Amino acid sequence: MTPLEQLHLDKIAKTNHEIYALLKMRWSPRVFKEDKLPESEIKQLFEAARWAPSSNNMQPWRFMYAEKGSDTYDEIVDCLSDFNKSWVVNAPLLMITAYKENTDDGKPNFHALHDLGLAVGNMCVQAQYMNIGVHQMAGIDWEKAQKVFKIPKGYHVSTAIALGYYGGDFSKLNDNLLDMEKSERTRVPQEDFAFKDSWKK
Repeated sequence: MTPLEQLHLDKIAKTNHEIYALLKMRWSPRVFKEDKLPESEIKQLFEAARWAPSSNNMQPWRFMYAEKGSDTYDEIVDCLSDFNKSWVVNAPLLMITAYKENTDDGKPNFHALHDLGLAVGNMCVQAQYMNIGVHQMAGIDWEKAQKVFKIPKGYHVSTAIALGYYGGDFSKLNDNLLDMEKSERTRVPQEDFAFKDSWKK
């Protein structure tokens, strides 16, 4: 077994209850294969996002994406935090996500960010099925991104996403990033967030 194959096995979540295999296998790499994602596969990812549930079927999610080597890709990188800049150029594809803040009649859409999350969740499962790693980033200067990409008023940039096939070259990572890549995946127990009958601290 190669070190890369072993890493993939090590990254399979050790769940307390059995769940869908693709969910157990999903993780957020910081290094990817250099292979370009075909447009047809990118369309599959967005099709999965398209069929996510949304409040009143308003589908308030928006995505903008760019391939490595393009000016837009470099502009997305420039909007990221310094930490994310240290590894994100390994990804062959970058996205920024945004949501439509109001309903068509001008009322605030309280559920828009929730719905964007559902769309990205669908995309993550589809990507895992296609052996595509998805790394979501909160570390983006959203105000800068709004200006750089001339995002229309009424839409709010939320996150950035790096995508590429699993199986990247570890030598592209510094020691700190490599340690993070190899670390065991953990989650808080259900008892900390799922409460029956009454709210618990």
